[in-house]
Amino acid sequence: MLEKLEKFNQAVCSWFELIGFAALFAMVILTCVDVLGAKLLRMPVFGALDIMMLLQLIAMSFGVSMALIAGRHVHVEFFVMLCPKRPQALMESVVRLICLALFILIVWRLFVHGQHLAAGGEESATNKWPMAPFAYAAAVGMIPMCLVLLHQFLDSVLRVIKHES
Repeated sequence: MLEKLEKFNQAVCSWFELIGFAALFAMVILTCVDVLGAKLLRMPVFGALDIMMLLQLIAMSFGVSMALIAGRHVHVEFFVMLCPKRPQALMESVVRLICLALFILIVWRLFVHGQHLAAGGEESATNKWPMAPFAYAAAVGMIPMCLVLLHQFLDSVLRVIKHES
């Protein structure tokens, strides 16, 4: 069962990573066009900072789960490495459970925040784009992170059980 969850997570996170990469690529293009337009033509891109802010949100929220799968997040393992295998797996289980709870809370609060933004009619400062869809997109972008953490939590719990004496 864990193998199926892992394959599903890999597939979903790959698609989400592409969305995050597209947002990052759009940021590069926007920066180039804005700088060239401002310096050469004295015509910067209208609302470039608003667009950049929203693209950063999309790039980060859609790329974070694949970074976790690839092991690109910071780990502090000095103390844990000194422990036997079973306590290592136990500590990892606790940490993964706390992280999972945190990201579930983040997803929930992003959806609630999106509802508040929609109800208030919040818009970006210069472009007047509605902000709620971006909060919802960030929430959706964090869901694969929860799935990856769930898989890692279950995997570490199984390692605790397997190393029982």
